Amino acid sequence: MDIQNDLLSTDIEAYLRQHEHKSLLRFITCGSVDDGKSTLIGRLLYDSRMIFEDQLAALEADSIKMGTQGKGIDFALLVDGLAAEREQGITIDVAYRFFATEKRKFIVADTPGHEQYTRNMVTGASTADLAVILIDARRGVLTQTRRHSYLASLVGIRNIVLAINKMDLVNYSQDVFNRIVGDYMNFASGLSLDNIVPIPLSALAGDNITEKSGNMPWYMGQPLLAHLETVETKTADRAAAFRMPVQWVNRPSPDFRGFSGLIASGSVKPGDIVRVMPSGRESRVSRVFLDGDLPFAVAGQSVTISLADEIDCSRGDILTGMDDPVEVSDQFEVTLVWMNEAAMLPGRSYLLKLGAKTVVASVTALKHKVNVNTLEQIASKQLAMNEIGLCNLSLSQPIAFDPYEKNRHTGGFILIDRFTNETVAAGTIHFALRRAQNIHWQAIEIDRAARAAQKDQRAFVLWFTGLSGAGKSTIANIVERRLYEMAKHSTLLDGDNVRHRLNRDLGFTDGDRVENIRRVGEVARLMTDAGLIVLTSFISPFRSERQMVRELLPDGEFLEVFIDTPLALAEERDPKGLYKKARRGEIKNFTGISSPYEAPETPEIHIDTTALTSEQAADQIIAVLEQRGLLRGAAI
Repeated sequence: MDIQNDLLSTDIEAYLRQHEHKSLLRFITCGSVDDGKSTLIGRLLYDSRMIFEDQLAALEADSIKMGTQGKGIDFALLVDGLAAEREQGITIDVAYRFFATEKRKFIVADTPGHEQYTRNMVTGASTADLAVILIDARRGVLTQTRRHSYLASLVGIRNIVLAINKMDLVNYSQDVFNRIVGDYMNFASGLSLDNIVPIPLSALAGDNITEKSGNMPWYMGQPLLAHLETVETKTADRAAAFRMPVQWVNRPSPDFRGFSGLIASGSVKPGDIVRVMPSGRESRVSRVFLDGDLPFAVAGQSVTISLADEIDCSRGDILTGMDDPVEVSDQFEVTLVWMNEAAMLPGRSYLLKLGAKTVVASVTALKHKVNVNTLEQIASKQLAMNEIGLCNLSLSQPIAFDPYEKNRHTGGFILIDRFTNETVAAGTIHFALRRAQNIHWQAIEIDRAARAAQKDQRAFVLWFTGLSGAGKSTIANIVERRLYEMAKHSTLLDGDNVRHRLNRDLGFTDGDRVENIRRVGEVARLMTDAGLIVLTSFISPFRSERQMVRELLPDGEFLEVFIDTPLALAEERDPKGLYKKARRGEIKNFTGISSPYEAPETPEIHIDTTALTSEQAADQIIAVLEQRGLLRGAAI
């Protein structure tokens, strides 16, 4: 690496100590394709002398081989590391780079410009303190400019550098600069952007990058690097209310119990009274540890806190101050940025992770999606990849949170697919829904066990699933007749019958199928609360929804019955003529033809209809129920 200063070459330990105490600024660059994002970062790295000699040699060779500047250095090649980016001349992934000056350390994320990489841009922006939004001086404010400004505002970035680039190609015109600034300010007035600093520059020529440009004497502000070195961004975190999500309960010995985590905001010291949320229990801080005891700790430090009292506190809880505790709820209005190829479907259950807390969540309503180019609100039933929507979210249990605009660390979350463990969305919490505050569980004296015992039976759900024509309804009918003959109290929810009444408003799109099963699952749960044996016969094509119903019930009270019939055999039977209509294109979204069926992986009962008759299948199911003791009465 080139020598940054004399201290680096003469006293490396002193240099490292100096470097350790420098403040850190995380920022992103974003803009339309060819606005010069990668070139700008490359120029910053080059001018700050944060390039190894072998990197510089490789850059010079690559510039001749594949650069765009003739014999000159193509600074963009320092950042566009992916082969696909070099071939296409665009940035398609988030490229992170570290550099430092004598005053500050920096982590910069070069984010993609294309609309289809919105999720990548949001990922890069989620931890940033500042956004450098580039505008080509020849083209002015574009759709991409507006979209990236909206996304930066969405994830809580309040400091914007409006980098009007390629001023050399408009003869360094002040009129062009002023016109672009005016256009941008008119648009940005509707966004939550507190500090917008316009800077005219040329990343390629080096104008106003590290030093003031003599080509634009009319510009009275700082060059880009000087602004990045001095802009204040982190003071708000330290001045905010104390928040520390608990990541680990530290018990090295029976005599010590501490709670470890990163302080998200505020400060804490021994003697402070803190509250554990969501439980609300209170205690006094006895000690704060890092390498040793600390007199106090502030936002950004990872510490262990011990409390004076033995109170319940677990991973996922949040330690807060007494003066401004977090809120607690299980229903929210949120903004979601969808990141997965499989669309977001209201009613489907996902895992929500906020800090170290993970709970089951589902979107109860998609109010609208946002055209991020125009900020127009559009009615929709689902979110596709890279789309953004305003939603209502319901959780399986209350969690502690802050609104995102108040605290990014305790108001931002991700959604995770329950089967693939892929991150499918990032979200921000706006507020708790008032309805959650008005609804409470009512204590009931007679419970499900008592109602089932009165009927001398156990309550459970037999969930028949399989392709259309597999024989689900036929076998379920025989099983219920056998239960009736055994004097068992049961009911059968059949897919076709339910759609005549309860679910008559639903079609057969993926979203409607999810809602169909959600409603049936809730009805089945209520019927088991009444002490009944519930049989359901639904295609229920998606594992996620079958798992959702399983989790509505106590362990052992949901039995998945897979009526396994090959598609060819089901199509050959075709008792309702549906497959023929689907093949002719008269029925859309037909399971097995134009819509997928996700077969159970580990069903409690597996019926092979190629080897068993319907009567034999029913016998096998009854035998399993008897073997599990589900047909014997249960005492209260």
